[in-house]
This record gives sequence, C-alpha cells and structure tokens, in this order.
Amino acid sequence: MDYNKYIDNTLLKADATKEQIVSLCEESKKYNFKSVCVNPDYIKLSKECLKGSDVLVCTVIGFPLGSMTTEAKIFETKDAIEKGADEIDMVINISKLKDKENEYVYNEIKKIKEACGTHTLKVILECCLLTDEEIVRASKIAKEANADFVKTSTGFSLHGATLKDVKLMRETVGPNMGVKAAGGVRTKEEMIEMIEAGATRIGTSSGPKLM
Repeated sequence: MDYNKYIDNTLLKADATKEQIVSLCEESKKYNFKSVCVNPDYIKLSKECLKGSDVLVCTVIGFPLGSMTTEAKIFETKDAIEKGADEIDMVINISKLKDKENEYVYNEIKKIKEACGTHTLKVILECCLLTDEEIVRASKIAKEANADFVKTSTGFSLHGATLKDVKLMRETVGPNMGVKAAGGVRTKEEMIEMIEAGATRIGTSSGPKLM
C-alpha cells in the first residue's frame, strides 16, 4: 500500500521558519507525500519549493479556534486559493455547533465549499471538544454541505485523533467521503490503525518517521 499518499506532512507552529518550511517541502518531495499542510503565509513559498512534483499545498482556514466570522473565513479561503493552495482545511464554529445552531454551521461550510470551487475542502471538527452526538451531527452537516472530508483535530487543542472518533466519523459519513485523522499519529503502526478504522488521510508532523 502506498502509505505516503495518505500523508499531509504538516508544520503549523507559530514559530515555523522559512528554512523549516523549505525542509518540510524537500522531505515531502522525497517521500512523495499527498501534501504539505502549512499556514497561509507560507503557501507561495511551498508552491515554489514543490514545483515539478505532484505534492499538493494544503492550508488552514479559521485556524485554530474556528471562531472567526463566516465572511472572514470566506476571504481567507479565496485568498489562499489565489496564492496557490490546492486544499483547504477549515475549522468549524464549535460554539455554534454546541449551541445547536446547525443552520449556521451548515451555511458556513457550504459557502466556504463554494469559495473552494473544485479545490478539496476538509472540515475540522475538533473532536476532543465534542460529545459523540456533536461529532455525529457535525459530520452529517459537513456531508450535507458538500465538504470533501471531515477531519478530527487541529492538533492545537486537548488532544489529537483517536481511533474511536475516526470510527464514529466513518460510520456517520459512509464509505465515500474522506476522513482525516490529524494530531498525535507518530508511528507507522498508529497510522495503519487509523487507516483500518476508516481514515483516508493522515495529518502529521512526523511524516518521514511514519515512512
């Protein structure tokens, strides 16, 4: 199995330097990962570094809290795509989900998907802050809003992906929608367990180690 193509090789730390991003891109080309996942200000640099490879550039929107206005997230999305992003990982408005403002959550995801056009949209639920019922509800909303993936975590909250959450998300969205396990996947064995649980993408800062 080509495990390398499951991996979004990730560096989202606030203190990430240009040198570290270049290194991330070089190792991603070496292993032919699916994408690098970087903050929006490093999209152009990553695109330049990855020229000539088929490694995609993924970026994050409304990150890491998800509490920005919908209009701000839409602007971020359009700006990111204009700068060369191939995939968008957005954080839902967790407060609105908990307040059962399902229509708000749906409309936000739908509008951001429209802003993405043909580009892949992954919806970060931040499962560690949600009940099982909320994970199911958020996954259903993301699917109804035509998102391409649901994603477990930002990697910046209480904890990252768990097998339980990945299984629950996969059961909820069915066999055809993407499920991304992100945060805390640090060994090949853990990656394989996540894939067996239903993950079709792995977000990790340990890409080379997993290989």
